[in-house]
Amino acid sequence: MNFLSIDPASGEKLKEYPVWDAARLEQALAMTAAATPAWNTRTSGERAALLRRAGEVLLGHRDEYAALMSREMGKLITEARAEIEKCARCCAFYADEAANLLADEAARTDAVKSYVTYQPLGTLLAIMPWNFPFWQVIRAAAPALAAGNTMVLKHADNVPGCALALEEVFHQAGFPVGVLQTLMLGIPQVESVIKDARVHAVTLTGSERAGRAVARQAGEVLKKCVLELGGSDAFVVLEDADLAKAAEAGVKSRYQNGGQSCIAAKRFILVEKVAAAFLREFRARAAALVCGDPLDAGTTLAPMARFDLRDALHKQVQDALAKGAKALLGCEPLPGRGAFYPASILDGVKPGMRAWTEELFGPVALVIRVRDEEEALQVANGSPYGLGGSVWTRDPARGEAFARRLQSGSAFVNGLVKSDPRLPFGGVKHSGYGRELARHGIHEFTNVQTLWIG
Repeated sequence: MNFLSIDPASGEKLKEYPVWDAARLEQALAMTAAATPAWNTRTSGERAALLRRAGEVLLGHRDEYAALMSREMGKLITEARAEIEKCARCCAFYADEAANLLADEAARTDAVKSYVTYQPLGTLLAIMPWNFPFWQVIRAAAPALAAGNTMVLKHADNVPGCALALEEVFHQAGFPVGVLQTLMLGIPQVESVIKDARVHAVTLTGSERAGRAVARQAGEVLKKCVLELGGSDAFVVLEDADLAKAAEAGVKSRYQNGGQSCIAAKRFILVEKVAAAFLREFRARAAALVCGDPLDAGTTLAPMARFDLRDALHKQVQDALAKGAKALLGCEPLPGRGAFYPASILDGVKPGMRAWTEELFGPVALVIRVRDEEEALQVANGSPYGLGGSVWTRDPARGEAFARRLQSGSAFVNGLVKSDPRLPFGGVKHSGYGRELARHGIHEFTNVQTLWIG
């Protein structure tokens, strides 16, 4: 068995990578286990200096890594460059802040001295997806490494080049051998790594199905895990919204990265009074998006990352159409060699359709019309997912009150839902549990230890 790197814009096979056997996996795990004690005991300043250097390596190779992402999973070159820059900012954030975020916290008790300290757990297995092949890894690795953990990475099968490039980033930055390693494993091999005694915790970003499997396997051996799973984010437009601003943000949120983002706006929940006016703005902007070569600066809508993903998306669309939804735009795969699906809008999505409860991971916007704010909230919270959501209104206080009632890990008022190293990121319900980024993310994979001195 080998991993194939395939250009989704052309269907061309780029490169083939061998999958490791058991002996090669054992060698890697032994190497990381040997590196872990020394890395655990490095000072926060020493770890920070190397992490800062990793950010510099990323920026120094920005165009090279961006082109690799564009070729392997179809990301627009402009979005790929921005992803590398965001990764570098995340490294810099934890280089600057880790010492403060991990500082001992004094507590007043009956002891002479008592406090809480944060100690690394050991080695973290990171199981990462293809849609943001650098960012998803860095947002897990930067806090974990800064806290003194080591990491082994199982990346998605369709981005093996990105997986190996990420290991090289940390090698070039001067990290000790074994502190971060890419494991070239197939999915059937992952369970053995989760259960290996040299691995102490697991983080997964991926599908709900993958999350259930990993949670079950980690639970059997009582290992901590963080799960960032799917999302079906609500984009709520109230009757007093700035429709032009909302439409502009909605198109970016739904169609960036080819619509392949967990926190993309997926369900456009529109108060009936402004639904038609909003859709005119939204449809015109979406229709102007141009499919094409992601390395061409004139392309504004990326291909989907794989042909099977495009087929699965279209089956969801066909189900909705068969049950009464209307295609306002697109809703048919584009002919040709690439895995292209045009910017699409499905109106009249209702219960009983797969699109009502499932995540549509591609460039299809779902339109749900509601009477008023209360019905909008009810529909928004009716999803089994709870990753992100946004509300659009000219009244910030009204928006804030609405956002506080959203059942989601992130709620934005008049803004695009996005991740930021300064803010915790994660979901509720079927979107998973645990948090990445900010203070919460760096604490997830530490032993929060109480010390009491009498």
